Amino acid sequence: MNTRQCKPPCFGNLDTVFPLQADGLRVTPEACLCCPHKTECLRAAMAHHNGLRVREEMLDRAYRGGAIGFFQRWSQKKRIHRLMKEK
Repeated sequence: MNTRQCKPPCFGNLDTVFPLQADGLRVTPEACLCCPHKTECLRAAMAHHNGLRVREEMLDRAYRGGAIGFFQRWSQKKRIHRLMKEK
């Protein structure tokens, strides 16, 4: 049996495969790390509308941490919001 065809019911569900923790960070659960679908699943989850929200969260953290400047953050957030409207 091909494992690519038998995907679990949680496949691509961002809240299951990359949940937001109490500290405001997202972490893949231990149960997902041993799953043969983990990479494809996370990619599918990030490709949805909610994946854009995660990218926005990452931008905000990078800005607060000083890794990017105001204009870079503004430009990337503008691009993300434009993509959200398209989806």
